[in-house]
Amino acid sequence: MKRNLTRIAVLLAIVMLLPILATAHNVSKRDATFVQANTGAAVAPFLYLGAKHMVTGYDHLLFLVGVIFFLYRLRDVVQYVSLFTIGHSLTLLGGVLGGIHANSYLIDAIIGFSVVYKAFDNMDGFKRFLHFQPNTRLAVLIFGLFHGFGLATKLQEFTLAQNGLVTNIVSFNVGVEIGQVLALTGVLIGLSYWRTRPGFLQHAFLTNTVLMVGGFILVGYQLTGYFVA
Repeated sequence: MKRNLTRIAVLLAIVMLLPILATAHNVSKRDATFVQANTGAAVAPFLYLGAKHMVTGYDHLLFLVGVIFFLYRLRDVVQYVSLFTIGHSLTLLGGVLGGIHANSYLIDAIIGFSVVYKAFDNMDGFKRFLHFQPNTRLAVLIFGLFHGFGLATKLQEFTLAQNGLVTNIVSFNVGVEIGQVLALTGVLIGLSYWRTRPGFLQHAFLTNTVLMVGGFILVGYQLTGYFVA
């Protein structure tokens, strides 16, 4: 009975966090004003904005939590996070500097689906129900491309000064990776401690169920925006 109540409480918490989860890529009015008013290179401010975006980017963090959830060796963590970083950086830089456009709602829906995918993978869903295992490294790289493109679509909504644009976007991207390291360090510390506690594997299934629900919420919100916008 107590376990069932805990599960219900966790799921209700996700629903209550819907406004936060659904606006993971949004840029605050203050930051948007700065970005559009800025002329010339501004390395430090764009580093800060990039780091802030990652630390508050709940869609990114949900996906990365899923990616490292069952990774016990630091070498594996670095490898998978590096693949995500490569994908994220390519499309962020390519989208803004190369002028590659796409519908932001659809891109963000795919980002939400990436969370669903990784949670399903962690629950051995592919092996249990589909009897095959996709290439996890390739999936992380591909979804990394969409995560980077998601932010690029938001930056494309602003009028960015061409003077210093390359420097600023590269600085922003570096800031994103700094924020990623900071966020993942905290997650890894928490996971490492949790893994030493009894019942980790038992609660791991519930945790990934929660991740999946969060991903579906993101997908539903973005698709609703796409069809009603």
